[in-house]
Amino acid sequence: MLKLFRKFKKKDIALILVAIVFVFVTVWAELSMPEYMSEITVLVQTEGSKMSEILTAGGKMLLYALGSLGASIIVSICASRLSASFGATLRKDLFHQVQTFSMAEIGQFSTASLITRTTNDVTQIQMLIVLGLQMLIKAPVMAVWAIIKISNKAWAWTFSTGIAVIILLCVVFICIGLATPKFKKLQRLTDNLNRVTRENLTGLHVVRAYNAEDYQKNKFERANKEMTDTTLFAQRTMAFLMPSVQAVMNGLSLAVYWVGAYLISSALMADKLTLFSDMVVFSQYALMVVMAFMMLVMIFMLLPRALVAAGRINEVLGVEPGIQDGTAADGEKDMDGTVEFRDVSFRYPDADEDMLSHISFKAQKSETVALIGATGCGKSTVINLIPRFYDATDGQVLVDGRNVREYSQKALRDKIGYVSQKATLFTGTIASNVAYGDNGKETPGRETIRNAVSTAQATEFVEKMEDTYDGYVAQGGENLSGGQKQRISIARAITRKPEILIFDDSFSALDYKTDRILRKALDENCGDTTRIIVAQRIGTIRDADRIIVLEDGKIAGMGRHDELMKDCETYRTIALSQLSKEELAS
Repeated sequence: MLKLFRKFKKKDIALILVAIVFVFVTVWAELSMPEYMSEITVLVQTEGSKMSEILTAGGKMLLYALGSLGASIIVSICASRLSASFGATLRKDLFHQVQTFSMAEIGQFSTASLITRTTNDVTQIQMLIVLGLQMLIKAPVMAVWAIIKISNKAWAWTFSTGIAVIILLCVVFICIGLATPKFKKLQRLTDNLNRVTRENLTGLHVVRAYNAEDYQKNKFERANKEMTDTTLFAQRTMAFLMPSVQAVMNGLSLAVYWVGAYLISSALMADKLTLFSDMVVFSQYALMVVMAFMMLVMIFMLLPRALVAAGRINEVLGVEPGIQDGTAADGEKDMDGTVEFRDVSFRYPDADEDMLSHISFKAQKSETVALIGATGCGKSTVINLIPRFYDATDGQVLVDGRNVREYSQKALRDKIGYVSQKATLFTGTIASNVAYGDNGKETPGRETIRNAVSTAQATEFVEKMEDTYDGYVAQGGENLSGGQKQRISIARAITRKPEILIFDDSFSALDYKTDRILRKALDENCGDTTRIIVAQRIGTIRDADRIIVLEDGKIAGMGRHDELMKDCETYRTIALSQLSKEELAS
């Protein structure tokens, strides 16, 4: 928690200081009121007292009450502003930290957990700040100040107050000890509930297609029940605190009046009025001491979950990104557009075996290099090493003649247009999706967008949409078909005018005719761009300048289509499983 609080800005610290000052004002005003109550008690019991004297004391007491109210409002305003500001800072830091994560770090936490840590966990910290600034500071100040004021009264009253405080502390520590492990578990269960809900929403079509509603319902109910049971246990345990505090307060009041009655009955007549006045004042101060501890109890109810949340936030913020930025912005001279793998091997985190072993090839500027192989052979892994989604375990990956580790990630990715295996679109318009991102160049104009859409063979359906290029795109492109999303994704990569275009099985949602026309348009409009294509279909890659055949993470063959048909059994098997000998010969 303290590690997080180091992120307070100067403005935040100023708000804290202002709040502390007004907390002291609040406590001073509240502790001054019993003195005037004592004065009024004496005046009422004393013969010859004037009504004006009683009203004057009552007026002062009212002024202190109003002053306490005003100071409390100021403290609340400071706490609210501090909480909102600090929450925004934490969310920003978490978001920026996650932006630096490689796929390995994201996999370490899971998407559902990162969402929970950025939202629910931050909210727990904010709640602690709001109540903590108002109560955590006020409670000990009030307790100590009130104890000082009653310390010179009868020892029996002080002893009663001490016993009440000890009982209260024992109850608090027992409840906190029982509830803290459950609060720790609760945050993990929130992650799990988010994951189940997210899986159900994103996979709704599959759920319905397989009539798996009952299965998903049962899975959700199990996660929900576990979270509900844990929450109930924690809350029931903590709920025991408030009745305990009430019982202690009532018991203390009885003890004070019982002791007071005994003292007054055994005192001389001259001292009875003074003792009665002291009893009234003491009862108020004693209750304030207990109230101070009650405020601490309320903080203790929030503290366990907030501490767990702080630890989870620190886990994310404390991760050292596995991919460190280099400083280079440019490649070697006369090497623009080249991609080279030099004896590259790669192993996923926590895996027992290498996914890629001793991969070596070079793609020259304007060449088309294709990768093909069985599912799981490492094709996508190869291309993920180029933009540094992962770093190679051994060997070197070079872009423009320079090791990718030497580039800043922004400079490296400015050179690349990447089309992922799963088309990803964002809420907005066709134009905003095609022009998405920053490649270190000027913002693409409408004509550039039109040309990219035309090259991607998306003009026909885009111009039929309402508002055409300003047509609405739902989250994830849910209002577009798979082929339409793929073509918009391809247009987005083309718009960047990169040195290198990477297509990760990006033609799979296209029919053969559109596939062929699109590749021809790429040859015409992106002829100077190096293209690296991962594909399953022979028809997509047969015209490539070089085809790399992968098998079990190793290169099983490399060459042009005709050469591989003669020399590579793996390639020949894939080709004959898709096309006849006559089609392959044509």
